[in-house]
Amino acid sequence: MPRGRGPVATAGADWLLARGPEAEGAEEEEGEEEMMETVVEPGGQCRLRPFSCEQGLLSRPDGSAAFLQGDTSVLAGLYGPAEAKLSKELPDRAALEVLLRPKVGLPGVLERSREQQLRQTCEAVVLGVLHPRTAITLVLQVLSDAGSLLSCCLNAACMGLLDAGLPLSSLFCGVTCALGPDGTIALDPTARQEQEARAVLTFAIDSRERKVLMATTKGSCSVEEMQQCLVTAQRAADTIFQFYRDSLRRRYSKS
Repeated sequence: MPRGRGPVATAGADWLLARGPEAEGAEEEEGEEEMMETVVEPGGQCRLRPFSCEQGLLSRPDGSAAFLQGDTSVLAGLYGPAEAKLSKELPDRAALEVLLRPKVGLPGVLERSREQQLRQTCEAVVLGVLHPRTAITLVLQVLSDAGSLLSCCLNAACMGLLDAGLPLSSLFCGVTCALGPDGTIALDPTARQEQEARAVLTFAIDSRERKVLMATTKGSCSVEEMQQCLVTAQRAADTIFQFYRDSLRRRYSKS
């Protein structure tokens, strides 16, 4: 079984091994794991839960990563660039497919919607023009959902893309904000905070200019409140990108 903390060492890894695009068994490989302390933003009201990331868990995918945010964890497997089916082949770029699998049961409407959001984000940074007429498949397996699941999926996807060595125009990260009934902002909310929130907003932010690659909102909020959440998310993105750098630097300095 893959080495990791808590939910990483679960049947989620077995699912990716057995359910990849061409899957039939494989061997896991030892990866690297990093931890980040909880970060408190100015004012002490917004903070990120502890992060953990482990890359290279699986041998069959071309890249893999497990990402944990608090008690939320997602395992990503990246396959390709590989030969594309004729019906899906694109003459000028790689065809990118994203598959999101829930912890239990079959994918539903929510998973399909999030697949679109994840694909939109990945297509914005993957230099698919360098691999025309090929297919890239990103499989995301939810191991546990304790809040901010979409942002955890985005972070796992980015680290999986990095592990696969695909050419990217920039990195990206996901940040979720929950807007309370009184207007307070909770960064990286738990499932309970999301349930009690008036609105939940998730942003995908790029590493070059902190541009928003994707945004989704559940609930109601004003334009001013959305701007406040975006500023908070962009500030948190700096911390996440630093975590990426530290994680990669430590991993490859040991190789």
